[in-house]
Amino acid sequence: MKDMIGYCGLDCEKCDAYIATVNDDQALREKTAKLWAELNNAPILPEHINCEGCRMNGAKTVFCDSLCGIRKCALNKGVSTCGDCPDLETCPTVGAILENNPAALDNLKG
Repeated sequence: MKDMIGYCGLDCEKCDAYIATVNDDQALREKTAKLWAELNNAPILPEHINCEGCRMNGAKTVFCDSLCGIRKCALNKGVSTCGDCPDLETCPTVGAILENNPAALDNLKG
């Protein structure tokens, strides 16, 4: 499995926070911060939009670093991704991601 697949199976390389970080794209940071602030009803600022990947060392968004229940669970269980967890198929924590993003399940099983 490639390193840029998150614990949940989403592809970090397709995330606007990751793209803005690796390209140092301030306009994309601003656009992403505005969208995420509206979607989450939270004060998300452009300077919060820095991430080098969920499973990589380096910068992470506040959500990915400390609020994501999926990441916390995987770290606590010591699995590389949710794909290594025996509870994957019945897990309510990652379930919503997998329901809305069938490619994420393919990434975890691939």
